[in-house]
Order: sequence, then structure tokens, then C-alpha cells
Amino acid sequence: MSPERETGARERTASGATAASRPRVRLDQPRAPRRRLLPEYDPEAFARLSERIARFLGTGRFIVWMTFVIILWVVWNVSAPADLRFDHYPFIFLTLMLSLQASYAAPLILLAQNRQDDRDRVNLEQDRKQNERSIADTEYLTREIASLRAGLGEVATRDWIRSELQDLVKELEERYAEGQSGRPVIFPAERPRGRDVEDR
Repeated sequence: MSPERETGARERTASGATAASRPRVRLDQPRAPRRRLLPEYDPEAFARLSERIARFLGTGRFIVWMTFVIILWVVWNVSAPADLRFDHYPFIFLTLMLSLQASYAAPLILLAQNRQDDRDRVNLEQDRKQNERSIADTEYLTREIASLRAGLGEVATRDWIRSELQDLVKELEERYAEGQSGRPVIFPAERPRGRDVEDR
């Protein structure tokens, strides 16, 4: 067997083996999702939950509940019997709990603010596009009204036609009067004066 045939046969075998072991990729179908080692979560659901928590943290109800819990905590750890107290006078555990609550509340509030900023940005963009469309429509209507006004300046109005007809009637009456007096008339009247009943 020649060396060229051997390499061609090897390539065919290698490509056939690769094709058999690897599934064919189809471009008309979506790819199958990859398996991940880490658990997946919906970022939108987490963001909505953080917004709810941030809204609750910013209400007076939360301040009242937190004040009530702190007062109850301090009163219990001062006046309860010594063996039932879980946090003695410096209240280190209370300080730890408040620090933990603050350390979680700050990022949640920032996340809620970022989402609100994104919504405001989208709303501002939509308002800007709406304003641009309104300005374009207003400019178009202004141009149309200006062209209509310019066109109306060239259109014959009823009063102008009436005045022109009155001038023509006066001129015809003068020519008819000149024809009656014996002077030559350029356009003599073919009919006597009166209303043209036949032309109606």
C-alpha cells in the first residue's frame, strides 16, 4: 500500500471514529443546557425578594418592631433570673445581631437601588424617545400648516371671486351702454340684459 493511501485511510478512520463518538451538531436546534456543579438560581427572583426586604426595612413598621425587640431583649437580660439570661450586661450578642442585620441590610438596599436606577434609566430612555417622536410630529404638522397657509394664499376665495365678477359685470354694463350710444363695441352683447335662465 502506498504512503498516500495509508494516510488517507488513517484520516478516514480517525474522522469516522470521531464522528461516531461525538454527536452531530445541528444548527437548527438549541443547544442542550450544560450541567453545572453549582446550584442555579433565578437572579430576578432574588432581586425581587431583596426589593421587598429593602422596602420593609425602610418602613416605620420595621423600626417599631426592631425597637420593640431591642427593648424586650434588654429588659429580659437585665431583669430575668441569672440562669435564664442569654446576653449579659455589655449585650455583646445584641451588638452582634444588630451588626449582622446591618451588614445584610446595606447590600440589599443597594441592590434594590440599582434595580430602581435601571428602571428609571429605561423609563427616561422611553420618555426621551417619546419626546423625540412628539417633536418630529410637531415639526411635521408645523410644516404642513405652513404649506397649507401658503397654498391658501394662492386659492381664490369667495369674496375675491365675487369682487372679480362684480368688476366684470360693471365692465360689461359700460360696454353695453357704449354700444347703445353708437360707439363701437369690442364684444357686443348677444342677448339682452337679464338673468340667464337657460344657463342654470
